[in-house]
Amino acid sequence: MPRTPARRRTRRRLAADAGLLVAAAAFVLPLAWVVLSALDPRANLRVKVPDGVTLDNFDAILTPEITFTPLLNSLVLCGGATALTVACAALAAYPLSRFRSRLNRPFLLTILFATSLPITAIMVPVYALFVRVNMIDTMQGTIFFFAASQLPFAIWLMKNFMDGVPRELEEAAWTDGASSFQSLLRIVLPLMGPGVAVVTVFSFVMMWGNFFVPFMLLLSPDQMPASVSINDFFGNRGMVAYGQLAAFSIVYSTPVILLYVLISRRLGGGFALGGAVKG
Repeated sequence: MPRTPARRRTRRRLAADAGLLVAAAAFVLPLAWVVLSALDPRANLRVKVPDGVTLDNFDAILTPEITFTPLLNSLVLCGGATALTVACAALAAYPLSRFRSRLNRPFLLTILFATSLPITAIMVPVYALFVRVNMIDTMQGTIFFFAASQLPFAIWLMKNFMDGVPRELEEAAWTDGASSFQSLLRIVLPLMGPGVAVVTVFSFVMMWGNFFVPFMLLLSPDQMPASVSINDFFGNRGMVAYGQLAAFSIVYSTPVILLYVLISRRLGGGFALGGAVKG
């Protein structure tokens, strides 16, 4: 009888480990397929070790028309929209974090509601609006819409991070003659570096993988980003260039990985404000 509770705990641990292994396999198998198929001259939907390793799939896709131009378009679209999103989110979150008003809570709830709107539900009126204002098939118009669609959640995140910066630090800067805008740039944003990094990565990743928005708002093939041009690997009648698709997926994922690596130190940093307002 004393062993029964121990056996139950052991069974629960085994069940939890089995569940975690299944979840890990669900993530690892697609990644394994991408890596192995990119090196397989006869790649298909099966996850298998290639009979012979080749780089022909990478040679086939590393051309300006297939990879370099779409990637450059993606960097311009997502980079510009991310910079605009972060800047606008910081300016919008600052008064919400620093000033108390009866409208703060309704405004934040409206922002939260805006994050739940499916993008497909608003694309038809957005398309009609862009046609009317002559912004259809323009990079700047797509950048503005990317930023506008990502801004509600970015404001919500930025405001929560900004609440962690002590107001006393700003008051000391105001005493020295700094304006609110100067204290935001020189005090608040540097101290909430991890929060800015989170908003940057989140916004960039969400835009980088967006297919529907550029597919609807951009018409010229030379302006299409990589998230849309990847569709070219799916041919007619179910014919798919699996090896080239896998190789393109690896190249397509590289900028996001590099962005995360570059700012990973800020993501794990923390605010380190302990004792900053003492004395």
